[in-house]
Amino acid sequence: MSKLNIKPLADRVIIEPAAAEMKTSGGIIIPDTAKEKPQKGIIVAVGNGKKDEPMTVKVGDNVLYGKYAGTEITYEGKEYLIMKEADIYAIV
Repeated sequence: MSKLNIKPLADRVIIEPAAAEMKTSGGIIIPDTAKEKPQKGIIVAVGNGKKDEPMTVKVGDNVLYGKYAGTEITYEGKEYLIMKEADIYAIV
């Protein structure tokens, strides 16, 4: 898990997505053009929440999120997603 100097605002979180699968369970290698975006990752930064809604996730949580959720950002050469807490489906 990496240390970020970015602090998300309100109910937003920054997630480091998990690596895309390289092989299927049967051992077939997946080419780069056929790889799907991962839908899970680790939270690396959390905002303070809204006035009446405290945050339920914390840094270090493994989470599942929507396929098209969040905005991709690059910070110091690494890819991250920034999204609202409501776009997170579950803590794993």
